[in-house]
Amino acid sequence: MDAEAQDRFREFVENRSSALLKTAVLLSGGDRHAAEDLLQNALVKAADRWHRIDEPEAYVRQILYRQQISRWRLKWRRRELTVAEPPETGASPDDAPAAELRLLMRGALARLTARQRMVLVLRYFEDLPEADVARVLGCSVGTVRSTTHRSLARLRALAPELAALGPADVESQPSRDFSPVEVRP
Repeated sequence: MDAEAQDRFREFVENRSSALLKTAVLLSGGDRHAAEDLLQNALVKAADRWHRIDEPEAYVRQILYRQQISRWRLKWRRRELTVAEPPETGASPDDAPAAELRLLMRGALARLTARQRMVLVLRYFEDLPEADVARVLGCSVGTVRSTTHRSLARLRALAPELAALGPADVESQPSRDFSPVEVRP
């Protein structure tokens, strides 16, 4: 990679890595360490092909999706226990409801299966249409629809507090780590 390409790559990483990390955190079920590994591997792969990439962010996101799919398709899965991180210190009392909502959502997402989490992240966080999600996952649109339906039902069961808030309340909460998933009672 020449000096100009290195500068463009560094600039891309500086400008877009936080947004890409948010997606990776959601894809990995809230496990920040796994998300950092996922993003780092995706950036390494992108760096190797940097001179041929037209849309770097789309390319890196596609790598993230495919790597996560590969992880949950493995026959042997690592049985690691993940625990929630303590809330950040120095937060103001006004941030408490938003932090509680984020922790609740993160915990509920972490308890979904990898496929359910992937479908919800792609549909609601990445805002991809069903056809694109089906293409990324290598399945039919009907499978995406049914998985979305079952995933939202399970999310409602895991976190009934979200259903009590209603869609308008969830959307009004400031969010740093996820986009709200519409939850209906």
